[in-house]
Amino acid sequence: MPKALLSVYDKTGLVEFARGLTDLGWELLASGGTARILSQNRLQVTEVADYTGSPEILGGRVKTLHPAIHGGLLARDTQEDYDQLKSLGWSAIDLVAVNLYPFEATIAVPGVSLAEAIEQIDIGGVALIRAAAKNHARVTLVCDPQDYESVLTACQQGEIPLEMRQKLAVKGFRVTAHYDRAIGNYLGGAAAETLTLYPVQSLRYGENPHQTAALLGFKAGDGPLGGKVLHGKELSYNNLLDLDAAWRAVVGFEENSIVIVKHLSPCGIASAKKQALAYQAALASDPVSAFGSIVAANRTLETETAAEISKLFVECVIAPGFEPGALEILQKKKNLRLVEMPDLEVEPKVEYRSIVRGMLKQSVDLGDPDQTNWRVVTQRQPSEEEMQSLKFAWKACQYVKSNAIVFVQDKATVGIGGGQPNRVDCVKIAAERSGEKAQGAVMASDAFFPFADSVEEAARYGIKAVVQPGGSIRDQESIDMCNKLGLCMVFTGYRHFRH
Repeated sequence: MPKALLSVYDKTGLVEFARGLTDLGWELLASGGTARILSQNRLQVTEVADYTGSPEILGGRVKTLHPAIHGGLLARDTQEDYDQLKSLGWSAIDLVAVNLYPFEATIAVPGVSLAEAIEQIDIGGVALIRAAAKNHARVTLVCDPQDYESVLTACQQGEIPLEMRQKLAVKGFRVTAHYDRAIGNYLGGAAAETLTLYPVQSLRYGENPHQTAALLGFKAGDGPLGGKVLHGKELSYNNLLDLDAAWRAVVGFEENSIVIVKHLSPCGIASAKKQALAYQAALASDPVSAFGSIVAANRTLETETAAEISKLFVECVIAPGFEPGALEILQKKKNLRLVEMPDLEVEPKVEYRSIVRGMLKQSVDLGDPDQTNWRVVTQRQPSEEEMQSLKFAWKACQYVKSNAIVFVQDKATVGIGGGQPNRVDCVKIAAERSGEKAQGAVMASDAFFPFADSVEEAARYGIKAVVQPGGSIRDQESIDMCNKLGLCMVFTGYRHFRH
């Protein structure tokens, strides 16, 4: 009769997994808390303490650290090893289901003490994982509840193949390596930081055909951006960069919104009660640049919106879901990539960028801090309608390459300028994109105006209200220019560069 040891902190799927093993004739061993859960669910289980003859001690710090357990795991598939176990009254253990105390979740809690963190450093679980992984030629390690189903299926088919045991062993070593790094970084004050990256897929090439490239993820088994490709040809390096830019932008808006991105910069952003209207408004911002773009939605993509998108050549569509009708329409385009995201989160909450012989790390810009206090600094106060447009414009400009300038009417961009060495040129680009729609629009600038020329230029095109961080030694010049031309201006106190 094969024997399984179950000792898990995360009880997700435990009972179903154990019941499946029992139905296949497996004998169950389990440590204290795990054994109680199984017994409560009327499963036959032997508690580890009863099997070893040694009780749990030190408040549960020592449970599975016993030769009967580790001998059963490390015994090779030889008669000599089996005979030695038998002489000691023990037997081989064929499968281990184990996961670890939540050390990283514990230290993420504000105000957690060192003593609390120390208690969440798993010892026995790590030892079980390493022992089972080392002896994967005979033993199956299951350290992730997501693997329960596939392991049970293999058992039902007669045996767990060596290839599967090896993959599960590799996962185990990666889990313990990551766990130890987290502990070392915490106790060492993150003096040395290590990134663990898992291969997601090889890419045909990088930004250009002569460059090699690959997609790596922070979690094993994740798809592109943590999502799932539902349709279309293989994603390229440039597709992935644009998808990232579009997704970061669209999830920054709470209302039903659409973001259209081309070459890492939004060319249209809009919010509306109806998704299709948001798409139409975003497209109208710069329909020329939208050709060959990425379209991102922060709601399930609706059939009506898909019908509108299908009229334009786009490279990819990314959304948290797709209506069946939307899929039917968009899948008629053979090469159109459709990416479904699991949620609206941006993870991790830090960004890394490589530089020569180093890396830069910063927290993700999630917008103005909670304590932000906007100040109207001009004689004219913005109307309620202007203020709503200014708020939208301020959020939109955060996703445009610096020097970012955004013209907005209502809750839609009508002109976007960015990525130029000087701000006046970005104002001119936004105005060119806007045309007559600049009349009566509002303008957002991601950083302060070093001179009054940007304000003067914007007013020439019909801009009526401006939002910017403030902070220049020449702020008064811009304020005076607004007062002279009848514009209102709001200072936010925070800039949002995006290089």
